[in-house]
Amino acid sequence: MPIHVCMGATLMCTFGTAPSSLVVLPTNNTLTSYVPAANIMDNVPMVNILPFALCTSLANPAVASATSAAMGVLTPMPCVPVIPAPWVPGSPTVILGNMPALNDTCKLMCAYGGVIQVTLPGQTTEMIV
Repeated sequence: MPIHVCMGATLMCTFGTAPSSLVVLPTNNTLTSYVPAANIMDNVPMVNILPFALCTSLANPAVASATSAAMGVLTPMPCVPVIPAPWVPGSPTVILGNMPALNDTCKLMCAYGGVIQVTLPGQTTEMIV
């Protein structure tokens, strides 16, 4: 059974070089294990989704430019996530702030091709369907 994701969850991007943390603002007025609970709209770059250190995706213009300048040697550049859509699929049965709640099986796509996923949900006691 999926676990409800909350403030402080650990995230990882397939093109990132380090994990990041999920920041959940207390706008939904709902707590899970005494910390703010997340929904699928907690996807705003630099607010909810912090950088993953360096980006290694050649779809990222900064990485492509640096790699080209280095004669084709992959040159990671600072990560600045570009998130065009909310987390998917969300919890179909738990609604939080008029949106589906976020569980640890959800994925988030970066415009540069990375898939962001939850590695640690921030709490381990409250499960949702």
